[in-house]
Amino acid sequence: MIQRRSLYVAIAASGLCLTGLAVAAPVASAPAGSVDPIVIAVEAPLSGSQSSNGKDMLRGVKLAVAQQNARGGVLGRPVQIVRIDDRADADYALPSVDKAVAAGAIAVIGPYNSSVGVVNLGAYMEAEIVPLRMTSATATEGFGGTTQPMVSQTSPVEIPYIASIAKKRVVMLVDPSAYTTTVANQTGKGLEKRGIDVVQIMLDPTASNYDDAVAEALALNPEVVYSSTYYPEGTKIAEALAAANTTAKCFMNLANVDNTFVTEVGVTIAQSCAFSGVPAAGQFPGAETYVAQYEAAFGKTPDVWGSFTYDSAYVLFDAIERAGTTRYADVLAAVLATKGFEGATGTITINPDSGNRRQAPMFILTVDDAGEFVIKK
Repeated sequence: MIQRRSLYVAIAASGLCLTGLAVAAPVASAPAGSVDPIVIAVEAPLSGSQSSNGKDMLRGVKLAVAQQNARGGVLGRPVQIVRIDDRADADYALPSVDKAVAAGAIAVIGPYNSSVGVVNLGAYMEAEIVPLRMTSATATEGFGGTTQPMVSQTSPVEIPYIASIAKKRVVMLVDPSAYTTTVANQTGKGLEKRGIDVVQIMLDPTASNYDDAVAEALALNPEVVYSSTYYPEGTKIAEALAAANTTAKCFMNLANVDNTFVTEVGVTIAQSCAFSGVPAAGQFPGAETYVAQYEAAFGKTPDVWGSFTYDSAYVLFDAIERAGTTRYADVLAAVLATKGFEGATGTITINPDSGNRRQAPMFILTVDDAGEFVIKK
């Protein structure tokens, strides 16, 4: 079993510098010898509008791989990463699988976007590549495992909070992708059960701004405008709401939780919205060491999703060690049997029926004066 707490001490004591780690080749600290590496793919939006999230995801895996290689790899073999850029575009979903197959990957961490995952997660499993998915839509349940929250764990947090600030009407601005429509529908139904009128307005994700959509929403006199979008769509909505000088409150779902959101709109506008999601890594009680090592390795403050891919990598390493092999069926079974694993994001137990994380962290967040996402008190 991977003992990551003791690994922290070993890495710190060695003074290992991880900055500038290579990808798709064993790092300098990889175990010596001629044994073949264990290849894992990282599929994420590494370019395009969501690249800040994708790069944070990749860095989380790079850190975990460097640490694991420094202590001898997995099953005595070095771990190697192949990076796959899906650009948050479903058109790249199946070509991403082809790249992972060509690289000899035995597992994939990702994809991030549910609209991509609904296309390719099944294909990964058909290719006998174990997914550690970063998707949240209900349609992606049952494909490998995940360390991050699902829609079924998001809406139960959103519904009581929104109901506390809206008694009559909520208007939802909804991106037509798999995750955003699923969470909007589930949260909307929960609000309607509480007697709140819910209206959905579908968005064109290619639009340069959402001024007209926001104006349409505000004409319905809502108490809350709910943005079921990805970053950067949410920034356009937040800016339009601020410019309208409305009394309607702004609510953003978790796909907008991105440090670049705050950088783009500014702290004042970001503070006008509440968010569902998970906070920056530094707020997790057990993540102090991860944050320090991430900053030392990359010269950057970690964003939200890298901590989950970091934990995904360690869950995978632990599963391979427990299975004693890299064979697909054995590794998948071991991932689904994960129980009580202590990660940077907390204790991880996987539901073997769905592959979802039990009691995944999910909160209502605000932005503080330093521009950080923090748990709303």
